Amino acid sequence: MQLNKKWSLFLDSELKSNYFSKLKIFIEKEYSSKTIYPHIDDIFRAFNLINPDEVKVVILGQDPYHGLNQANGLAFSVYNTAKIPPSLKNIFKELVDDIGCSFPCNGDLKQWSKEGVLLINTVLTVESAKPNSHKNNGWEIFTDTIIKKLSDEFKNIVFILWGNESQKKSKLINSNNHLILKSSHPSPLSSYRGFFGSNPFSQANNYLLKSNKKIVNWCL
Repeated sequence: MQLNKKWSLFLDSELKSNYFSKLKIFIEKEYSSKTIYPHIDDIFRAFNLINPDEVKVVILGQDPYHGLNQANGLAFSVYNTAKIPPSLKNIFKELVDDIGCSFPCNGDLKQWSKEGVLLINTVLTVESAKPNSHKNNGWEIFTDTIIKKLSDEFKNIVFILWGNESQKKSKLINSNNHLILKSSHPSPLSSYRGFFGSNPFSQANNYLLKSNKKIVNWCL
């Protein structure tokens, strides 16, 4: 459970806070006694693949996958050996329709991280087969702080908020300095209520282009 140097400096006061100390104790106890995802070394993988000043796009998920060999520390992403989950399948369908990429052959989104996309869940850990089991233990405070600090300290980031829970985070973001893209969640239950046809990938790149930033190569 190690953050790289840049993020450790960026979140220095947060990492020294009381709630984070309690969260660490809770997490260590959970990992020592239960099956928890992702692997403990991958909890901060989304951050360790990209520095704070390199973030061009934030895609916000809710809870890590709770099945075997799925969660790999990046929101919506799975190991390249895992079956592509339904929500990610729908994200890929929109990717194909929006900017004409080929449908990816696996669900590992690591390449997006290298392109400047921060893929984080609001809660970073989960017990096996128990969705939302680590809710309200401090992760939300931590990830809210990250969203707010990125909004306050940088400019022209695209925040992609899929689904009601993610959209609640828009209050943490200064919409004068950043682009907020909202739509329904890509899950099969809600994808037809506005996710399909929302063109998040081309909208993000158009905004980055106008902001004199290098666009994201979304094709995997």
